[in-house]
Amino acid sequence: MDVLYERVAGLDVHKDTVVACVRIMADGKPKRECRTFATTTEQLMELRAWLAECRCTQVAMEATGVYWMPVFRILDEGGFELILANAAHIKNVPGRKTDMNDAMWLADLLACGLIKASFVPHEDMQEFRGLTRTRKQLVREQTRHVQRIEKTLAEANIKLSSVLSDIMGASGRRMIEAMIAGVRQPKQLAELAGKQIKATPKELYDALHGRLTDHHRFLLELHLKQWDSLDETIRKIDLEIDQRIGRADAQSGAGQPPFRALIELLTTIPGVSTVAAPAILSEIGPDMSRFRTAGHLLAWAGLCPGKNESAGKRKPSRLRKGAPWLKTMLVQCAWAAKRKKDSYYRAQFFRLQSRRGPQKAICAVAASILTAIYHIIKDGTEHHDLGGAYFDRRPVELKASHLVARLKKLGFTVQLQPIPEAA
Repeated sequence: MDVLYERVAGLDVHKDTVVACVRIMADGKPKRECRTFATTTEQLMELRAWLAECRCTQVAMEATGVYWMPVFRILDEGGFELILANAAHIKNVPGRKTDMNDAMWLADLLACGLIKASFVPHEDMQEFRGLTRTRKQLVREQTRHVQRIEKTLAEANIKLSSVLSDIMGASGRRMIEAMIAGVRQPKQLAELAGKQIKATPKELYDALHGRLTDHHRFLLELHLKQWDSLDETIRKIDLEIDQRIGRADAQSGAGQPPFRALIELLTTIPGVSTVAAPAILSEIGPDMSRFRTAGHLLAWAGLCPGKNESAGKRKPSRLRKGAPWLKTMLVQCAWAAKRKKDSYYRAQFFRLQSRRGPQKAICAVAASILTAIYHIIKDGTEHHDLGGAYFDRRPVELKASHLVARLKKLGFTVQLQPIPEAA
């Protein structure tokens, strides 16, 4: 196989050590030298000096958890072309796995140009991504505490979630705080409900008529304090995210759209909120030149079904893992977009749900939203919804061919004849 790069290095990164293999072509033959370094800052600087001494031009490493990040950042100051590889794409021959063999295998693949570089955003964008991901984790933890509160109420035979859509809303919060304070009479608890509650007084009374003990009150107070603490932390993260967006806009150069303006454009998409837009931008970045088409972005995100074909037969294949943080956020946006009346995404969901099921339908809606995001960021235009009647406005020939194809799958032969117009 042709050698494209004469001086390369492969790194096998671990928590405490980095095994480096330098591969140099000399007289038509490769010469390799392997060394092991600790992952301390001083040792990583020695690794950078050794790679510079060997005059390496390209350095490849696997994306191993978060351990690759400090190695990548320190080596980035050495002027090398750093390549972060997906570990699933560069698997070695089984039965010969050692740290040194992994580093040598990386170096051999890199020398022949067989490693595809993963998308590594700038350090500022990585920090911004860390904030949005941390926020999402805290929101998940908040949800768990709400579920624990609901479980505690269920143990006390209090069916609060049966009469309130959100037990942590204003009415539910007042009732839970009253329970913690020692109020056990269901009539007094029902009087704390707001006027917007649809449940009748009798339904509220029956739902709040339970057996609340001191043990339940203690658990409710504990989980409520945890929820409040997480809520305060989320507010701090939101403030930090807003400040970083302002600093990013202040540092943006000529020809680069402001970060806040991109967020406002993304929020024109149904289902994409002011919380989801920064999270999406932190995952894909504001520069779409790294993705040649919208299809490349969909494949990177894991919203394109893979191909599984053998002996001329296509087998079912699932979505790849892709970018899990981005994919889950897009699916949440898709569920929100599905609830908007007279929108293209709602029509697309119900059109596919009847044939493919809700899970595949919502993934298709998420892929459509990401396609719109790609063109909005690339072209700087607002989102224009095609409307809920889009599929009904298609040409008659397309709708007829679609129906004929479905009848043929059912085993019928179809011959189309247009109805003559009345004189």
